[in-house]
Amino acid sequence: MMALADAVRTGAIAGAEIAIVISDRQDAAGLQRATERGLETLIIERRGRMRAEHEQEIIAELEARNIELVCLAGFMRQLSPVFISAYQGRILNIHPSILPAFPGLNAQSQALEHGVKWTGCTVHFVDETLDGGLIIVQHVVPIYDDDTTEILTVRILIEEHQAYPEAVALVVSGAYQIVGRRVIHSHTFPINRP
Repeated sequence: MMALADAVRTGAIAGAEIAIVISDRQDAAGLQRATERGLETLIIERRGRMRAEHEQEIIAELEARNIELVCLAGFMRQLSPVFISAYQGRILNIHPSILPAFPGLNAQSQALEHGVKWTGCTVHFVDETLDGGLIIVQHVVPIYDDDTTEILTVRILIEEHQAYPEAVALVVSGAYQIVGRRVIHSHTFPINRP
């Protein structure tokens, strides 16, 4: 969330603003950081409610502010079809693996356990599947023989702080097309190719 806030502040995500930061936990670290930056924050606790009821309250708050794009950060639950329908094609998430490999929880540990040599992070559109939405941006991180889950997590996080603003800037600009399951970037952006 802070990488997105920084990118909006510096103009790296042109034409965007962070209208609100919502959490379901009072102790979420991002709330304090958002408040320190002058961003509006809101806590919408679950209070034992069903997912649909909780999400309806979130949707109402988003709609009251005319939110156009929802960026999930640290939201460790699958959204309901009701939420996804309300913001179809306008919800982004970041995941610490090169999807479709290692969806769900503990992606870094999964990568190490499987002995892969590369992992990274993926920013994707959210759909009804678990980490299965259309891929917008991916950044690759090598896995070294002496990596631990903690070390790998830190290296992936560095890339996440680059990939998420890059993906949001692309989506906000509208300079992409969806062809099948591919998100094709416009050639108006510099393409880094070896």
